[in-house]
Amino acid sequence: MKVLLVNGSPREKGCTYTALSEVAKSLKAGGVEPVFYSIGKKPVHGCIECGKCRETGKCVFDDYVCNELLGRMQQADGIVVGSPVFYAGPNGALCAVLDRIFYCGAPTLANKPAAAVVSCRRGGASAAFDRLNKYFMMSRMPIVTSQYWNSVHGNTPDEVRRDLEGLQTMRTLGRNMVWLLQSIRQAKLSVPKQEPWIATSFIR
Repeated sequence: MKVLLVNGSPREKGCTYTALSEVAKSLKAGGVEPVFYSIGKKPVHGCIECGKCRETGKCVFDDYVCNELLGRMQQADGIVVGSPVFYAGPNGALCAVLDRIFYCGAPTLANKPAAAVVSCRRGGASAAFDRLNKYFMMSRMPIVTSQYWNSVHGNTPDEVRRDLEGLQTMRTLGRNMVWLLQSIRQAKLSVPKQEPWIATSFIR
């Protein structure tokens, strides 16, 4: 089994990577392969709601990250998305990518266990954490929990490594991901049948 660890920071080896690396330790210990993916620093498009992805299954903007990352998420058994906290929210580039991925590919990710991880210097972690979790909640993806909100604190990787409670939270998250993946595999249950979506507007 494989879990994709998405580093949504422009810094490939920064604080977010440090947190994800701690999750990876527990995954490896549980016999699950961690696979890292970094969105990097290149500019990314935001979603323009053109609807072309409904026809093709991929975003019309075939930039370096969106369609590639969607494919990797589809192939993974579980997903962990990590981000630094910018103005009490996730990295804007990461959100732009996730908007497009979930707009065109959410049905292909349903029932896949997922979790969010955030890294901040001081505050805003819970708001950013909440934003990332909404992608999973709206896509029928089981959210993997830990012992606390999945956040680490520090302004440098070295400071993050001194956040002992934060690192323990990351390790617990990794162990819980392993447990859920193993439980799903052993149960061999069919996924719940879904009703056709009823879309309503509050002004009608």
